[in-house]
Amino acid sequence: MDKLVGREKEYQLLSSLKENTASSFIAIYGRRRVGKTYLIRNAFNNKFEFQLTGIANSNTAQQLLNFNIAINKYDFSENHPIAKNWREAFQQLITLLEKSKSKKKIVFLDELPWLDTARSGFIQALEHFWNAWVSSRNDIILVVCGSAAAWMINKLINNKGGLHNRITHRIRLNPFTLNQCEAYFKNRSAKFDRYQILLIYMVMGGIPFYLDQIDTSQSADQNIDRLCFQQDGLLRREFNNLFHALFQKAEGHISIIEALSVKGRGLTRNEIIKAAHITNNGAATLMLKELEESHFIRKYAPFSNKEKMSLYQLTDPYSLFYLKWIKNSSELDQNNWIKQLDNPKKRAWTGYAFEQVCLEHIVQIKDALGISAIETRTSSWVGHGDNQGAQIDLIIDRRDRVINLCEMKFSIHPFTITKSYADTLATKIAAFKEQTKTKSAIYLTLISTFGLVSNSYASSMIQNDLQMDILFK
Repeated sequence: MDKLVGREKEYQLLSSLKENTASSFIAIYGRRRVGKTYLIRNAFNNKFEFQLTGIANSNTAQQLLNFNIAINKYDFSENHPIAKNWREAFQQLITLLEKSKSKKKIVFLDELPWLDTARSGFIQALEHFWNAWVSSRNDIILVVCGSAAAWMINKLINNKGGLHNRITHRIRLNPFTLNQCEAYFKNRSAKFDRYQILLIYMVMGGIPFYLDQIDTSQSADQNIDRLCFQQDGLLRREFNNLFHALFQKAEGHISIIEALSVKGRGLTRNEIIKAAHITNNGAATLMLKELEESHFIRKYAPFSNKEKMSLYQLTDPYSLFYLKWIKNSSELDQNNWIKQLDNPKKRAWTGYAFEQVCLEHIVQIKDALGISAIETRTSSWVGHGDNQGAQIDLIIDRRDRVINLCEMKFSIHPFTITKSYADTLATKIAAFKEQTKTKSAIYLTLISTFGLVSNSYASSMIQNDLQMDILFK
C-alpha cells in the first residue's frame, strides 16, 4: 500500500488491534472523501475475512442481494442463498468466520448507515451478531465506518439498546490540518510554499481526496482554475453529490449551508430558520446537529455564554468557495479564477476563508502564544445597541486574567495597520470592554499571512504578531 501521511496515530491504533487478547469493535466516522476506507485498507493490508459496502439510496432487498454477492465471493466452499433478512445474513457470516484459520478475523462493514434501511432490522441483527457470538470470542475485529456522522453517533456509538457501550474504539477522522497537508505535499515532492498550500486549503480544506487531484506541476491558482471552473473539473460537480450522499432529504441541509454562506459572522438558530425557510422543529435541530457532526458548520459560543445567542458558522471551505465562486460561474469563461487574482470580491472571500482556517487551528494559535498549559475558553463577540456592527471572531479568555482578542487578516504582503484601521480597533476594544464589563487585561493579537509592517500603530496596539507559519505547526 502507499505511504500513509497524516493518519499515523489512527494507523497505529488499528494495527495494534491485531495483537489484542479480546475481540474489538471499532467505529470510524467522518465526512465523505476524508479517507476512512483508505485508512482501514492500509492498516489491515486489505486482508479481510469479509468486507461489505452499503449501497446509497437503496432498499433492504438490494442490500441483502449485495451481501449475498459478497458472502459468496469470500466463501468458496458453498453457495449461500440470498438471506431473507439480516439475522439470516449474519448467521451466514458466522458460518464463514467459523471456517477461518486466521489468528484474527477482520470483518469490515463500509458505509454502515446505508445498510440500515427503513424497517430492515439491521441494527437489531448487528446487536445479536456481536452480543450472542462475537463477544464470547477473542479473535474477531469488527470494523464499521460511515460518512453520516450523526447516524454513527446516535444509532451506534450512543446506542441505548443492545449495542450500548459495545464499541471498544471510536475514531473521528477529521480533515487534514495545515501541518498534515504540508506533509502530504512533501510526500508527493510538491514544491508549493506555505502561501500556496494555505490558498489550496482555503478552497478545498484538508480533504485528502480533493488534495489527491492537485497537479503538483501547476501553481495553486492553476489547480483551482482547473478543478473548480473548467467544465469537467471535479469540484464543479461535487457540491450536490456531497450532500445527497450524506443526508436523506438533503435539500434542508443545503438551504442551511446557503443561508450561512451569506453571513460571515454566523447566524443564531432562529436566524437560520428564517433565512433557510425551514420549519422550527426537531427536524431543524437534527439537520444542524448532522451538519455540525459532519464538520460543515460550527456552533460557536458567545462571550456572554448565553445559549440562545450561540452562532452557527459555515466552516467547510469547499462549500463556501462553491457558493461564492463556482455555483454561478460560466463553464465558457476560460481562466475564470486566474483573471480574478486581485479584486474586491476575492479580497472579501480570502478574508473570511482565512478566518475560518485560523478558527480550525486554535490549538496552534494557543501554542504560538505560549498558553497551551493555561486553561482557556474560546468564544466570539458581537456588539449590540450602540456597538452594533462591532465583532470579534476569536476571543481566548485565559485563566490568568488575560483575554486575547484576535484579529485575522489575509494579505499577499506584510499587513499595514493604518490610522483608520487603528481607530477601528480602538473603538472595537472600547466597545468590548464596555459591553462585557471585563476586568481582565486585553491583549490584541493579530494573525496574518506575512506579519505586520513595523510602524507606530503596530508597536503601540499589538501585543502578539503571529504569521501563518504558526498555523503549520
